[in-house]
Amino acid sequence: MANSNVKPAQGKLGIMVVGNGAVATTFMTGVLMTRKGLAKPVGSMTQYDKIRIGQGADKRYLHYSDIVPLAKLDDIVFGCWDVYPANAYQAAIYAEVLKPQDIEPVRDELEAIKPMKAAFDKNYAKRLDGDNIKGNITRWEMVEALREDIRRFKAEKGCDRIVVLWAASTEIYVPVDEKVHYHLSDLEAAMKADDRERIAPSMCYAYAALTEGAPFIMGAPNTTVDFPAMWELAEKTKMPIAGKDFKTGQTLVKSGFAPIIGTRCLGLSGWFSTNILGNRDGLVLDEPANFRTKEVSKLSTLETILKPDVQPDLYGHGNDEDTQYYHKVRINYYPPRNDNKEGWDNIDIFGWMGYPMQIKINFLCRDSILAAPLCLDLCLLSDLAARAGRYGTQRFLSFFLKSPMHDYTQGEEAVNHLYQQYTMLKNALREMGGYEADEEID
Repeated sequence: MANSNVKPAQGKLGIMVVGNGAVATTFMTGVLMTRKGLAKPVGSMTQYDKIRIGQGADKRYLHYSDIVPLAKLDDIVFGCWDVYPANAYQAAIYAEVLKPQDIEPVRDELEAIKPMKAAFDKNYAKRLDGDNIKGNITRWEMVEALREDIRRFKAEKGCDRIVVLWAASTEIYVPVDEKVHYHLSDLEAAMKADDRERIAPSMCYAYAALTEGAPFIMGAPNTTVDFPAMWELAEKTKMPIAGKDFKTGQTLVKSGFAPIIGTRCLGLSGWFSTNILGNRDGLVLDEPANFRTKEVSKLSTLETILKPDVQPDLYGHGNDEDTQYYHKVRINYYPPRNDNKEGWDNIDIFGWMGYPMQIKINFLCRDSILAAPLCLDLCLLSDLAARAGRYGTQRFLSFFLKSPMHDYTQGEEAVNHLYQQYTMLKNALREMGGYEADEEID
């Protein structure tokens, strides 16, 4: 490493996961199996990707861990919260993502991961009815109980550092309210007043994590940290936060494929995306209020890549008002598929002299198989950012998220273009490694 001023990754890294379902257990099992040399962490950039540092004669391509001090897989300790009391082994078997032979070799370790009682409000996920919960307590009591959980876990497991990762269900949509969500003092007052409509349980997890000196990662599209009061808290606690909602299947395709249309200067009249999935995520999203949260997250991707105001001839047609292409996103709960999600994209484009063409993409993906490596990368890179003294919004983590965080109060737009996001990621790693951040983002 060059003259990196990042604190070394000494001691154990506790990863405390909110939710012990398909994504969480696939993530944990994969890390434990990889540690034993029984699996490969395919899809994880922190484990596989190599990026260039230096230029000309000094040019080299290195793994992330040769550029910056990343925590090692051997140093990770897992904990979790869940509304269901099943341990991680039982939950992994129940999820039916991994075959038993890929779970059994680490059964003992998974059985030892028993979920703590969740801070839960049934109004936020009506389809879930587990009873491993902290009971009907106020929002501020939730915060205090979760802080205690984090402190106790850290002490009992002898962890040096903690990262909190949300891999639980999508909550109902909570619109940002300036009276509550714009200033930290207002947010705390609302928590203490037990404002259950504007303070989601996930906000209590985020508040507890940041206050206990743990980076917080939001894997669902919840509003949780996506407002000024939480940005203020992240600055105050000097902790990193990022965007929201793991970018796994369809949105990954969209953020990588839309640049093809844009770069080639082809026109777009409509993009219709539909998904069928059958896991607990699908069940929760079958509730319209929960789907609304997801829809807002998935819809924003395209609009920041193919912009009608920049290229009106190409992107200014297609819908009723004729100001932009038509963009529709649907998610359908379909139990037979379980975790094996299918994403259909129908893209109506036009070319020379306005002649229409179509593109169809059918991604038969496995949700948790794509999400698990993102969990690992986000945890390791958030821990890295904290040790590097980077706090507040970490835009370099946009690559991994459907909704990259941006200061919408100042009119800032998110960067959703996959290759621009990748450049931001590489530049941040170079900087933290003591090298020059030498790639331009056009």
